[in-house]
Amino acid sequence: MDDDIKTLQRIYERFNERDIDAVLAALADDVVWANGMDGGHVHGREAVREYWTRQWTMIDPHVEPVDFNRTADGAIIADVRQSVRDLQGQPLQEQKTVGHVFRFRDGKVARFDIQDAI
Repeated sequence: MDDDIKTLQRIYERFNERDIDAVLAALADDVVWANGMDGGHVHGREAVREYWTRQWTMIDPHVEPVDFNRTADGAIIADVRQSVRDLQGQPLQEQKTVGHVFRFRDGKVARFDIQDAI
């Protein structure tokens, strides 16, 4: 398994534990990150921190990678089981699998995008 995939596995583990600083450390300073709640992207580590901090006051997301594939252009697509609950633990949607697309630069995540449910 290559280092980028190991990094992604740690990112998912730390995200699910809400260890935001550990996740942000794996992102490039100028990361471009998909905003799954509002659409578009947020730019930079602090914008990602603000996005997640706001998100976690409204919902309790959990993401579990089930497979990783590298594309011909070097991106990594993670097939991810996603479940979203309200803050009382009640499901807000059925669990679904989505594609998370990561692009690395100098060992850090430089861009993250979301593909439709697969």
